Amino acid sequence: TNINFLLEQFGVEINNDAVIRSAFYRYQHPKEVLVTSGVINKSIDRAAGKTPNDDGKVTSLRFVYSYGATLNVQKPAIPVLSTGPVSIPANQPVCAFVAPSERSGRLAVVGSCMMFSDEFFGKEENAQLFDVILNWLCKTIQMNSIDAEDPNISDRTFVPDTTTSAETLRSCLQEGADIPRDFTKLIHTDLFAFSTDSIPAAIKAYSDLGVKHEQLALIPPTFETPMPPLQPVVYPPAFREPDGPSLEFYDLDDCFSSERVRLAQLANACDEENLDYFVRECGQVLGVTQRLPSDRQSAKHIIEYVLMQIIEFKKSNQDA
Repeated sequence: TNINFLLEQFGVEINNDAVIRSAFYRYQHPKEVLVTSGVINKSIDRAAGKTPNDDGKVTSLRFVYSYGATLNVQKPAIPVLSTGPVSIPANQPVCAFVAPSERSGRLAVVGSCMMFSDEFFGKEENAQLFDVILNWLCKTIQMNSIDAEDPNISDRTFVPDTTTSAETLRSCLQEGADIPRDFTKLIHTDLFAFSTDSIPAAIKAYSDLGVKHEQLALIPPTFETPMPPLQPVVYPPAFREPDGPSLEFYDLDDCFSSERVRLAQLANACDEENLDYFVRECGQVLGVTQRLPSDRQSAKHIIEYVLMQIIEFKKSNQDA
């Protein structure tokens, strides 16, 4: 691209490739690569606030490298981020810093324009990495000189184009052994020889075993194949069964429970606000509602009927 004409002056070139992950992890698209061990220069982790753990090792900065390409980095540029060991291509630079001198300006090159977009800025630790790059551009961070001189970058490995090679097949001939001048040596007679040397020993075996020496007779074979009587395979017709009777749904608790159980269930389900409903249902359970006229089946009339029955009961006991 045209950007390479500018970057070649500083030792950086963007390759015409793409970084993908070798296995699925957290992100759906293969070009959305989660890099967990991609920090080349230790100053990046130190500037991001990474502290050593109990083993003394510093946890590397995690970032999502989305839809990006790799870089070719030469001096005076120094690589600071790579694709990591689990991406394809592995351990290739994706971010480089250029600082020709202390008095000159600084240049940071990242091979992905989507890495710091709104969609991926809040993913993993991309925001912290963006702050580290801005701090370096503002000359508040210095890179580790040892990592800058000897970065952990693998050489690019080129593989053949399998698709193109498969479409251009070539025939080949296998090289054989030299043919001898005497062609009779090519004929192996020992493998398929026929001789009568073993016939006398086979005839003597009859007398040794006490077997009569006579010509074998042909025994007619008898094949016993019992044939069972044939029976036609007849299955009864499968008629469509009628639908079941259309019955109404009944509450078995209402039909088979005792009066005490039904009254206890009503008492647990009702409170003071449902007193009218409670009295009417109790009258239905005790059979009081059936003894009243249809226009006098309210809660007030049910209580009146029960009270009159209690008075009559008291009066009958007093007479006794």
